[in-house]
Amino acid sequence: MKNSMAVGVDIGGSHITAALVDLEDRSIIEGTWHRERINGKGTVEEIIDAWTAVIKEVAAGLEGENIVIGIGMPGPFNYEDGISLMQNQEKFDALYGLNVKELLAARLHTSPKNIQFINDAGCFLQGEGFSGAARDFKSAIGLTLGTGLGSATFDGHLAKDADRWCTPFKASIAEDYISTRWFIKRYAEITGRTVKDVKALTELMGEDTRIAGIFEEFGTNLGEFLVPFIQQERPEVVVLGGNIANAAALFTPAVNNVLDSNNIHVPLRVAMLGESAAVIGAASVWYGEIVNA
Repeated sequence: MKNSMAVGVDIGGSHITAALVDLEDRSIIEGTWHRERINGKGTVEEIIDAWTAVIKEVAAGLEGENIVIGIGMPGPFNYEDGISLMQNQEKFDALYGLNVKELLAARLHTSPKNIQFINDAGCFLQGEGFSGAARDFKSAIGLTLGTGLGSATFDGHLAKDADRWCTPFKASIAEDYISTRWFIKRYAEITGRTVKDVKALTELMGEDTRIAGIFEEFGTNLGEFLVPFIQQERPEVVVLGGNIANAAALFTPAVNNVLDSNNIHVPLRVAMLGESAAVIGAASVWYGEIVNA
């Protein structure tokens, strides 16, 4: 295999997803995608064993000493040194204070220098900036719209968690108005009916004309949230990801109306890479050292 290969890893509290990424082509190598459930409440050995097994399977065919790995990891975490600082979060308590980089390197028979970590909240936008909707831009804001509100910034090289879900907004915080639960709550307030999620809501549009207004209201909320965010960060593009972004056509006109009224003319792009974004983003931390070496 070419030396432009890196293993991209996305770690969550209950799963690990990994694939081999060709950093030159900026794409996942077909047939290398692997996802497994893991026990985030397990022992050190159980957690490291589970992660190692998936990474080894993905990297099969690469010589151990030549494997380079980019890992998207939840925080709090010392990303530079590879030390877990997670505690009392219902995941990875067993790893608290341990050097995860060294533990993995020993099991993978590679050098700790071949492993880099990135905050998982930035991985989505890192991937979209490297190979997706924000690839042609020097800076970006990324939002993941779903059960919660994720936010990140991208400076053309590295994406970082913007942590704006708890920004004071209207009567509470942003996530209360920009999330799936807002749609469910608002639909119940207007109709007295319950709905499972945003996808189910879109399926009812043909029989309930009020739903279009709910999406418009959501777009207005999102636009009002974005105004100060954009004014502060001055991005060249805003990337919308998460399940709610699948219905972007129903609310982005309202977002743009708010932005236009504030003299903001930044394009909105729907994320292109889906679940692959985080894995590609994690692997891409090696791009400068491998492809441009």
